[in-house]
Amino acid sequence: MEAYTNQRITTAGALVREGKYFVAKREDKGSIGGLWEFPGGKNRWMESEEETLKREFQEELQLDIEVGSLFHTHDFINKETLYHQKAYFVSCPNWTDPILSVHTTYRWVTLQDLESLEFAPSDMRIIETLKKIATSS
Repeated sequence: MEAYTNQRITTAGALVREGKYFVAKREDKGSIGGLWEFPGGKNRWMESEEETLKREFQEELQLDIEVGSLFHTHDFINKETLYHQKAYFVSCPNWTDPILSVHTTYRWVTLQDLESLEFAPSDMRIIETLKKIATSS
């Protein structure tokens, strides 16, 4: 793989409740506009991946989460930047309906339902890993 001067860490949180996954659909703007995703976002300088996820869930959904284990990682390139995608299981002990700021809607879906939604390309790899985890347990 060639060397990239621009590299970033980006995070995603898989919030699972009663066997269903929380997913949200992005507003129709930006590189993943109109697509579904596992919420998360880009890591800021000197911020841990866990802090990134907590901040992003708070900023985008007004949800306070707890970050669990890292279950997926892969690299992808977008606009000449090499991204290191990190996906964690997260929980939301004090669930309230989210207040959407960059999403138009959200759903709780089964693993099978994830296949029927149009996801951001980087999140498709996360779905593959979730399927592998489900079949191995």
